[in-house]
Amino acid sequence: MKFSSFLLASLMTGSSAFAPSATTSINMNTMNTMNRNAALFSTGPSTDPVDKTLAGVDDALDYDVFDPHSGNTPAMTRNNNGEVFVPQRSRPRRNRKSPAVRAMLRENIVTPANFIYPLFIHDETFTQDIGSMPGCKRHSLESMLEEVGDAFKYGVQTFVLFPKVPDELKTNLGVEAYNPNGIVHRAIRMIKEKYPDAVICTDVALDPYSDQGHDGAVEDGKILNDVTINQLCKQAVSQARAGADIVAPSDMMDGRVGAIRDALDSEGFTDVSILAYTAKYASAYYGPFRDALDSHPGFGDKKTYQQDPSNGREALVEAALDAAEGADMLMVKPGMPYLDVIRRLKDNSNLPIAAYHVSGEYCMIKAACERGWLDEKAVVLETLTCFKRAGADIILTYYAKQAAMWMHEDGLVK
Repeated sequence: MKFSSFLLASLMTGSSAFAPSATTSINMNTMNTMNRNAALFSTGPSTDPVDKTLAGVDDALDYDVFDPHSGNTPAMTRNNNGEVFVPQRSRPRRNRKSPAVRAMLRENIVTPANFIYPLFIHDETFTQDIGSMPGCKRHSLESMLEEVGDAFKYGVQTFVLFPKVPDELKTNLGVEAYNPNGIVHRAIRMIKEKYPDAVICTDVALDPYSDQGHDGAVEDGKILNDVTINQLCKQAVSQARAGADIVAPSDMMDGRVGAIRDALDSEGFTDVSILAYTAKYASAYYGPFRDALDSHPGFGDKKTYQQDPSNGREALVEAALDAAEGADMLMVKPGMPYLDVIRRLKDNSNLPIAAYHVSGEYCMIKAACERGWLDEKAVVLETLTCFKRAGADIILTYYAKQAAMWMHEDGLVK
């Protein structure tokens, strides 16, 4: 039998072949709904003005609709024009009604002057991409100068230097940290010579120079607090001699701010500021940074000196100590996951507060934007504004130059 004959016979078999069924009824209801919706709803966004009386808006519907104007306690009323109306004097949206009004009332504004731009440097003649930090590089000293010049054009004037030190120069006591001819010291002098108005911040810690990968000297698996501070004092003074404007102890040793302040003052560097890493947490967000410096801990972790991520009040203890010891600025690191800590410090200290938008935070944004999940520019500018809103006066961010460029493009700064 041919297929067409078989199909015809099948269709003709049984008197109930085309009898209405429950499924057919449901399908007919669906068709009716689709036809009604086609009549009620347009196929695209409407540009027609809205009749604010909303009279008869639901008349064509074939199901019951709640009327907000009905009953003894109606949710809605009507104004003198017969338009639907919620009686309320305060309408916060009035303060958001136009770009000009929003700009006039904006509480927190980020500018390039708020940024500190971290720069990775190495003692090579070439510039090297950092695989785990897209868009960031290990700069040669010549490339570093070019990057400083580019950032300067967009209003970024403060820079912090992080060196990748060759393994053969690393020791337990980190003696290369205070070599006056070391890479950081030469970099400071080069920047100051070409860009005398640049503000140079230096990292004070032993981890880039340590063969143990820790921020301090190690003995029997323990980080030696006071021995480390002795070395940090040498490091800070040597950096000040090279021309550093701000030294930033990131080691989290107890008492190091006071000792460094005294060391600087004793050598006549009373104008060199201390940006204390006050609330530096033992965070999982630092991995890409440690890749950039090749400074992963050689053993264990840093939990005996960096703060527990579970603790917030502890940051106030550190802040009080750092302020009493002579810190000029207090930093929270990481940034976004610790906005509450930034706010705590802001509410409890009169010193300027810095937030470090760390490598892990940077890379998460990069990864999401590379996949098309987020708008990089919008997310970055929002993130930086969140730091300011939380209380940060200073923001260390790898996006410093790019964000400044976006701000200029949008006319936010001139």
